[in-house]
Amino acid sequence: MAVYTSITAEELSLLLADFDLGTLIKFEGIEGGIENTNYFVDLELRGQKKSYVLTIFEELSADEMPFFIELGHWLAERNTPVPYAIKDKNGIALKQIKGKPAALQPRFYGSDVPAVKLRPIHCFQIGEALARFHLAGNDFYLKRQAHRGVFWWRRESEAIAHRLTTEDAFLLKQEVQAFDELREAELDLPSGVIHGDLFHDNALFQDDKLVAILDMYNAATAYQLYDLAIVANDWCNNADHTIDSEREQALLEGYAQIRPFTADESTAWPILTRTAAMRFWLSRLIPWLGIAQASRQGGEMKLKDPDQYKQILLQRLQHPAKLL
Repeated sequence: MAVYTSITAEELSLLLADFDLGTLIKFEGIEGGIENTNYFVDLELRGQKKSYVLTIFEELSADEMPFFIELGHWLAERNTPVPYAIKDKNGIALKQIKGKPAALQPRFYGSDVPAVKLRPIHCFQIGEALARFHLAGNDFYLKRQAHRGVFWWRRESEAIAHRLTTEDAFLLKQEVQAFDELREAELDLPSGVIHGDLFHDNALFQDDKLVAILDMYNAATAYQLYDLAIVANDWCNNADHTIDSEREQALLEGYAQIRPFTADESTAWPILTRTAAMRFWLSRLIPWLGIAQASRQGGEMKLKDPDQYKQILLQRLQHPAKLL
C-alpha cells in the first residue's frame, strides 16, 4: 500500500475549502504507487458527484514542483491526456498538506494492462501517445535535469562498485561509458520534455483504448529516443526478459507515424535501449543492496528485483535493437 502520509477528513476538508468543487463525501488511499501518496477523493456539488485524485509528494520539494505543475497544464492544454493540478479559487494549483506539497487532479477512469496481457495494439497506441507527448512538449519553456540521469548514474555506479561482482561492476562502467561516448558524438538526437517513467502501469486503457498517461514526476529534459527506449524495455519485455519483436515493432511504428526518426536515431537506438536498462538496473540495485533504503512516514519504499533489468541489458547486448 503506497500511502506514506495519512490524512484525516478534517485536514482534507480544510484543503478542499480553497476550491469550489463541492463537499467531501469520502476518500480512500490508492494502492500501487511507489514514490508518492495518492487518494481518491469523492465530492458532491449541487447534487452531482465527481471523483478526483489527491497526490501528496513524498520526494519532491515545493521548490521542484513548479516544473511539474506547469508541465501538466501545458500538456493538458494541448490535448495530451495527462493529469494536471486544478487551480483553486485564487488561481493556485500547488497546495500543501501535512507540510508536504500536494495537488488535486481530475480522475481518469480505466486500468493498466498487466504485463502478461500486453499486445501490439497497446504498444502501437502508447508509441503514438508518447510521440504526441514529445511534440506537445517541444516548446515547453521550462527545463529540468533528470534526478536519475547521466550525472547520477556516473556517481552511483562508482559508489556501489565495491559491493558488486567484478563482472557487474564492469558492466555498469561499460554502459555509463557507452552513453558518454554517444553524447560526445554530437548526433542529431531530438531532445525535449520526456516522461521518464512510462511503464505499462502508468497508462490507463478502457476496452483496449488508451485514455490517459499518469505519473509524470520523473519528467525531465533529455533525448526523446531515450524515453522511447524506457517504454520499449518495459512494454515489450517477455517473462524470460527477452524482447518481443512484434510488440516492439508496433511501438516503433506507432511512434514514427507521429514523429519520424532521424537518421542518427537509428545509430543511437541500440545504445539507448542499453542505457535505459542500465539506469533502471542501477536504481533498483541501490535500495536492494540496502545502501540508500528510503523510508517515508507510514511505510518503507517498495523494493523491485534489479535482476530483471540486468537481464534486459544483457539481452540488448546480445541482440542489439534496431529502429524501423
